[in-house]
Amino acid sequence: MSAPAHSRFDAAYFERWYRHPRHRVRTPSKIARLAAMTVSVAEYVLDRPIRTVLDVGAGEGHWLGHLRRLRPRVRYVGVEPSAYAVARFGRARNLHQGTLGTLDVPFLERFAPEGFDLIVACGVLNYVPEPELQAGLRALRRLSAGVAFLELFADGDDLTGDIPSNRRRPAWYRRVLAGAGFVPCGMHMYVTREVSRTCTALELP
Repeated sequence: MSAPAHSRFDAAYFERWYRHPRHRVRTPSKIARLAAMTVSVAEYVLDRPIRTVLDVGAGEGHWLGHLRRLRPRVRYVGVEPSAYAVARFGRARNLHQGTLGTLDVPFLERFAPEGFDLIVACGVLNYVPEPELQAGLRALRRLSAGVAFLELFADGDDLTGDIPSNRRRPAWYRRVLAGAGFVPCGMHMYVTREVSRTCTALELP
């Protein structure tokens, strides 16, 4: 699986936004809490331990270590546009070059033929053009076994860091997510429309 290299996401970019103590958006402890939350929600919904995780916009694969501490046998696959990140960490962390808009669904399905138990798209969805976002969400729905962490920030949200310039109103994002087949269950967590039918009334908005 490959895609055009994105020179913006070079070593300096990751150094600034992932490691520099003044500029980094998330600390390792913050990522650990996010991983714990998403795993807990997925296992609550699926009623079993998760076995597979797809991380889209995986960066350097920072989630892998936190996921493995929680579930040592989890199978992790990352998709990342940065040629730097894939060249440096791809083999060790199972990262494959690609973007949300170029997801190779048949290739990824080989890692989880019944769908990924948990899909993570953290800090990526706001940075792609609208057609790519809509197509990418439909592809993620095809790859999902039921639960996804789809982080999106709407116009008016108070953000710091590498702030995206193309944010839309919350209602627009809700329509796009619903159109792709995702139902919100809180804190950027979503279930597929099919799985939502097994949820109780107050587990969903």
